[in-house]
Amino acid sequence: MVSFYLKKKSVRFYSCGLSDSSVWVPQAETDAAVQLLLKLKVDYKQMTGQDYKAGCPPAHNSVAPDNGPVADGADDEDTVDPWNVSTTSAKGVDYDKLIVRFGSSKIDKELVDRIEKVSGHTPHRFLRRGIFFSHRDMHQVLDAYEKHKPFYLYTGRGPSSEAMHVGHLIPFIFTKWLQDVFDIPLVIQMTDDEKYLWKDLTVEECHRFAVENAKDIIACGFDVNKTFIFSDLDYMGASPKFYRNVVKVQKHVTFNQVKGIFGFTDSDCIGKISFPNIQCLIPCAIDQDPYFRMTRDVAPRIGYPKPALLHSTFFPALQGAQTKMSASDANSSIFLTDTLKQIKNKVNKHAFSGGKDTVEEHRKYGGNPDVDVSFMYLTFFLEDDEQLEKIRQDYSSGALLTGELKKILIETLQPMIALHQERRKKVTDETVKQFMTPRPLNFNY
Repeated sequence: MVSFYLKKKSVRFYSCGLSDSSVWVPQAETDAAVQLLLKLKVDYKQMTGQDYKAGCPPAHNSVAPDNGPVADGADDEDTVDPWNVSTTSAKGVDYDKLIVRFGSSKIDKELVDRIEKVSGHTPHRFLRRGIFFSHRDMHQVLDAYEKHKPFYLYTGRGPSSEAMHVGHLIPFIFTKWLQDVFDIPLVIQMTDDEKYLWKDLTVEECHRFAVENAKDIIACGFDVNKTFIFSDLDYMGASPKFYRNVVKVQKHVTFNQVKGIFGFTDSDCIGKISFPNIQCLIPCAIDQDPYFRMTRDVAPRIGYPKPALLHSTFFPALQGAQTKMSASDANSSIFLTDTLKQIKNKVNKHAFSGGKDTVEEHRKYGGNPDVDVSFMYLTFFLEDDEQLEKIRQDYSSGALLTGELKKILIETLQPMIALHQERRKKVTDETVKQFMTPRPLNFNY
């Protein structure tokens, strides 16, 4: 276990495990019951058009929306795991079904309003627009905050390349907002050991990528007095308490559990089997949830509370929402190292359009913002809600052409990335060392 001393009190983070159940039943019976329940919840929503809530029967006039005939492959289950995300739908992953599959809770208006009330701040655009759409036990975190009990933030980055892309910024943008409004400590884990185990990279390359990625993270504006960043390759051997906590978790997770959660086979290297046991807390994309379901199972058994999570949607590739961006495909992403000209060319050439084939058709029938990548990107980065809604309406009506929509995106991305690059230039190796040095963090509780 790692302890970060916040003047008089300490905040600890721990490792990970599988489900939320504390009652043992045969695995086959559990799996069958869970699958039946998930299917029934999906069927319920298809029949009523509403999410299932215990004790709340559907309204008498509720009917499933008529969206026309189902396209071929539309019923195929989306592929979502910590390493692969894909769907057959141009609109992207069906997040309502994913909530049912994962057994998490939807971030509804009630929760968003409560976050605003408790924090005293206008909810971040990621919350207002449903980009962070799912959670586990966020109400408990807010309960603790209202009682002046400490909590802390954790997020991470798996450094597989020297340059990060704009999609990688999403959890860090939101994490910084959470840190600012709640005034709490933050731990950022650089899982360079994971990338060595999964990628065809040397240990030295993975560690160098961790340092370079840390510079991009620091450039988001995190306060060195409130933030600790660590590399697994450095810290695992340097912190006996951390490793002791890892061992405790490993003792409570079986090989069959890990195989079932992550899809490992007997041919996978042994390092992959133990790796999931060193993750921890809060904002992340939904594909990382399996790691933390493990945590939530093990934590109470070794004397700690379960971590709460906030899940985000996926940032789509330029070619469409069927998959997320890839750091290995330069044309699927807008990288933080791209020049203004490269940003313009990538958006104009590669951003999937929801417009019609001709100007005449587009003016007459309008475009589809739900599948248009330029509009999707604006939902992440354009702050003004009214402006975003006007763009949606104008594009849907045909008043705004695809080229004009791409121009708005280019003019949004270029200054944002230019500012990030200026900030990053100021982040030296010495700055990274300061963030990565174990030390007291500046917080009072």
